[in-house]
Amino acid sequence: MSTATLQQLDRGQVERLVRQALSRHFVAQKRSDATQGGSTPGVPKLMVNISARHCHVTQADLETLFGKGHQLKPFKWLYQDGFFAAEETVTIIGPRHRTISNLRILGPCRDHSQVELAFTDAISLGLDVPVRKSGDHRDSPGCYLLGPAGMVQMGRGVIRHERHVHMGPADAAYYGVKDGDRLNLRVKSSCSMVLEDLLCRLAPDSKLEVHLDTDEGNACDLPRASKVELFK
Repeated sequence: MSTATLQQLDRGQVERLVRQALSRHFVAQKRSDATQGGSTPGVPKLMVNISARHCHVTQADLETLFGKGHQLKPFKWLYQDGFFAAEETVTIIGPRHRTISNLRILGPCRDHSQVELAFTDAISLGLDVPVRKSGDHRDSPGCYLLGPAGMVQMGRGVIRHERHVHMGPADAAYYGVKDGDRLNLRVKSSCSMVLEDLLCRLAPDSKLEVHLDTDEGNACDLPRASKVELFK
């Protein structure tokens, strides 16, 4: 697109074009991030996904950011049933006005607002974030979230979500673990490695899925992995 053409576009048109480009990139990224374990009879089907930076918000905070009565609009359904990446994105503002734009909200709304970043994201914002289980905000920094209708100040809740594995009762029985136990993940790729101490998160309706952040996924070259394996 030429400079002359850009000058003819109003701000709304430019924002729409940017959102469309980011949406295409997001879909492509999610497709390349997922890698699936083998289909050996009797062995649970394992999915390993990269969970890019994102945030969760309360309904009250959502309305502050996007307007009274606003509801999240699903953009892409996630592997776990009932959860989705929303169309809505916000800008996160850290110390000294450092920002990351297009931070995607995941739905549905929760009873607490939380931002999940990789270490490299946090460093770029000037934040020192702890590694925490979702919902554990002790000793975590805060930030500002900026939306089209307003701004939310979070006193705390910016974390690096520790790597973890979602599983149902049958999966837990297969691996011999319970909620809160730890498993290791072996990734066979161009940069093979073992990621230790994945937190087991057991829920009745969960599918077997590992979540790594972008730093971890890039380090083990997850999109090109030929094999993934959970073990004690």
